[in-house]
Amino acid sequence: MSSPYKRLRLSLETPVPSDYEISRSQVPKQITEVAKESGILDSEVEPYGSYKAKVKLDVLDRLSGRKNGKYVLVTGITPTPLGEGKSTTTVGLAQALGAVLGKRVFANVRQPSMGPTFGVKGGAAGGGYSQVIPMDEFNMHLTGDIHAVSMANNLLAAALDTRLFHEATQTNKGLWKRLCPVQKDGSRDIPRGLGPRVKKLGLDKKDPRDWTEEEIGKFVRLDIDPETITWKRVLDLNDRSLREVTINQAPTEKGLLRKTGFDISVASEVMAILALSTSVEDMRERLGRIVVASSKSGEPVTCEDLGCAGALAAIMKDAIKPNLMQTLEGTPVFVHAGPFANISIGASSVLADKIALKLVGTESPEEEPGYVVTEAGFDFTMGGERFLNIKCRNSGLSPDVIIIVATVRALKVHGGGAAVKANQPLAPEYTSENLEMLKKGCANLQKHIQNARQYGVDVIVAINQMTLDTANEHEVIRQAAIEAGAVDAIVSNHWEKGGAGAEDLALGVIKCSHKEYPVQQTRDEKFHYLYSVEGESSIQSKIESIAKKMYNADSVEFSPKALQKLEEYTKQGFTNLPICMAKTQYSLSHDPNWKGVPSGYVFPVKDIKASIGAGYLYALADKIQTIPGLATRCGFMNVELNEKGEIEGLF
Repeated sequence: MSSPYKRLRLSLETPVPSDYEISRSQVPKQITEVAKESGILDSEVEPYGSYKAKVKLDVLDRLSGRKNGKYVLVTGITPTPLGEGKSTTTVGLAQALGAVLGKRVFANVRQPSMGPTFGVKGGAAGGGYSQVIPMDEFNMHLTGDIHAVSMANNLLAAALDTRLFHEATQTNKGLWKRLCPVQKDGSRDIPRGLGPRVKKLGLDKKDPRDWTEEEIGKFVRLDIDPETITWKRVLDLNDRSLREVTINQAPTEKGLLRKTGFDISVASEVMAILALSTSVEDMRERLGRIVVASSKSGEPVTCEDLGCAGALAAIMKDAIKPNLMQTLEGTPVFVHAGPFANISIGASSVLADKIALKLVGTESPEEEPGYVVTEAGFDFTMGGERFLNIKCRNSGLSPDVIIIVATVRALKVHGGGAAVKANQPLAPEYTSENLEMLKKGCANLQKHIQNARQYGVDVIVAINQMTLDTANEHEVIRQAAIEAGAVDAIVSNHWEKGGAGAEDLALGVIKCSHKEYPVQQTRDEKFHYLYSVEGESSIQSKIESIAKKMYNADSVEFSPKALQKLEEYTKQGFTNLPICMAKTQYSLSHDPNWKGVPSGYVFPVKDIKASIGAGYLYALADKIQTIPGLATRCGFMNVELNEKGEIEGLF
């Protein structure tokens, strides 16, 4: 079948060169050509150089009458620090569907943080012959979305601390005079950004000149309790030294010392809002709902109260447009949003998915639908669970197929193999066949399959082939997957062969999305969420539901701090929200050293925080950090700029 895309041919080499060498060896199409092939009009494209562009949200209005294409979610088993190839599988599958089989397709992936890119994990462009290109532009800066997120986040932090300072050093009369100075006609100049606060207090029906002293006091004084502040500054870097800092040490700050810290930019609620917003208007409303602290009387203090939401929206006005790029074989890719996967929701944007589903969609029943292949960070229990319970609640979408990526290497780790560490040689069990260890480790894969099937969606296991794998090992995984309820388990060698290596996987996805596999009678045929957010469902019960059903925990233990937050958020009316669990990615449990399928344990929740703008609460398990640190040996040590001005040494 002829492809709707001009295929870029691969020049396969053995052994497979480094990712950046492969990326540089390919000559990408002009991004305007990629857009045209994808069905995007010239008027809807804003090029950023030759090989990347912003796509305007107008395309959604133009294609509103189309039926969506098929929606494919790629997730994985509990990974090792080396990663198991989830992004590579996403890209390889898209290349197989579009360049090899001639289907309309989009790969939708997150923008990587430069923290992991310069750390141990590396970038997120895929790998080998299944990559988004140019990979250096993909992994560094792109179109500046993460910088916009950082700036918006930090403006809110500066506004918050500034308000604390001015309220501590001025009377209500002084605050009123400076916030809303008197005009020549005697009226008060109330900043536009504080209009929502006026309305919130019920003062919008009254001339400010007639406000009482009590009303003026309520308006100008947020009366923030410093002990309740949750909003931190961010930067797009792994920097452990900033996990806890003391601010306001300069003499000008009147001794208002405060302990705080930094998060990594991709853990910011602003990034989650970017991922979950459905329009510019929705993003503006969500930014206004961000809760940064509580007042001394227990009321939530929002971004809107600080008069900051409009400015944040202005900073984010271009970031909300998805970024268009391409794969090594010339098929289109949306790269948009990058929320961290062990702290935040770990999924690309709702808007990118909605636009892509329309672009590959159909206008008549006779047309064959195309495919949107998107990923969820780390394993199904983390990224997949949040994708379905949080992202799908926001988008109203649900996947047709869930792909769980597995490797022989990771399953041997779960079967009792030695620890796998970056930049260190593999132990002998990973370089030779060991079927017993593999069979034992397959319990982890089976748990993820069982977890995914609880949502009423069919599962395919993608066995990401590695050089030292054997056919016997692949058969062990296939049998374990089918036994656990997967409709199929398919070996894919996209890293070494590009789209051609994922052709069987693509055919399996097509078959599954059209329900051509035998019906799995033990699965609920209708998509549903793991828990309800309405009615009697408490914050505590939702956390317990996730821990028990997804992590196999016996019970949940809440720290005194977490119990205090449960009470606070319940009083503030935040019970009808889904939960994002922040925990380690290296175990189903909270302890990265517990492999396989841990059981008979208590899951500890040390804190709970509110992301009201994003629309969820998030619970922090055990020792999880919201800004990573750098290892002794890091990726940045190999990065260099050559004499041609080209970046070398990226993963």
